[in-house]
Amino acid sequence: MKSPAAYLVLESGKTFSGWWMGGQEKAGEVVFNTSHSGYEEMATDPSYYSQILVLTAPMQGNYGVSSEVWESRKIWIHGFVCVEIQNNSYDSEWQDRLEQYQVPVVAGLDTRSLVLHLREQGTTWGALVKAGSEEEACEKAEVLIKEQKKQDKDWVYQVTSRKVVDIIGDEARGPRVAILDFGSKKNILRELKKRCSALRIFPSRSSASEIKAWQPHGIMLTNGPGDPENVQVAQDTVRELLGWRFIFGICMGHQILSLALGAKTYKLKYGHRGSNHPIEDKLLSRIYMTSQNHGYAVRKESLPPDVQLTHVNLNDQTVAGIFSEEKKCLGVQFHPESHPGPHESVELFDYFIKRLM
Repeated sequence: MKSPAAYLVLESGKTFSGWWMGGQEKAGEVVFNTSHSGYEEMATDPSYYSQILVLTAPMQGNYGVSSEVWESRKIWIHGFVCVEIQNNSYDSEWQDRLEQYQVPVVAGLDTRSLVLHLREQGTTWGALVKAGSEEEACEKAEVLIKEQKKQDKDWVYQVTSRKVVDIIGDEARGPRVAILDFGSKKNILRELKKRCSALRIFPSRSSASEIKAWQPHGIMLTNGPGDPENVQVAQDTVRELLGWRFIFGICMGHQILSLALGAKTYKLKYGHRGSNHPIEDKLLSRIYMTSQNHGYAVRKESLPPDVQLTHVNLNDQTVAGIFSEEKKCLGVQFHPESHPGPHESVELFDYFIKRLM
């Protein structure tokens, strides 16, 4: 039986057609990822909250499902778009899992044309709908997009931990690290757990005094979704912690750290999302590939004099990392906890731990 017609309608009114494979009609920011694998890791990364994920690799769901690789407790994306998704009598597990979380799934869509359009026009809002015509699709999408844009702009607050959580580390002689949670991936926690004696996860709107009361040796600022300038409380919290203990910020954490230091951020035209972004690392003196997922970056010219530019994205020369000896902090725009191929960037966790001991 043929699947019903589906449409991805962008806010501009431009439409792309495909086949509706299941889920619930939703709106969100339309973004694309160039990785050849990792559909589960992407969908469960809280940084993708309120986003419709477009995969450039043609086949999805073809190696099944494993909860061991999930980056959080649930699926956060607002849509899954691909050329083809595994769906036959042998295996439809990934599609079934997306439907379980009411995520709309559209296959058979011309992702090449869509991605070229997004690269030219930039990231935009859109909606995935079932419809009998483009006109009907546009009418339904307009309502969904308008409603979705009414949500709280602090997306981090939608995905952060709702209470303080303690984790016992694997290294009895290791440091205690406080984690300010902006939407942390499990891999960040895994890398810290291997090296630390204790971790304490604090919700994104925690105060500096709450963190100081636990007396950690260091502080981790995690990844998370949305515009860093819309994240409430965190800038003030981090600003008060600067120079007290060494701070390591990843992705959103790097952006919040930069804002707390006095720098500025801006929205990238279509973001960096993929697993093969080359980085020049002046801290470790090497060049390596990284996994990235963000839509904002730090303005190089806004960095204060006491903050060094230590990492550069070699694709477009954007700021990929900063360091300040005086303020005791390091921030990177990529994900050192994610190493789908090369593992060099994970050494930044070792660098962080050495600063605490």
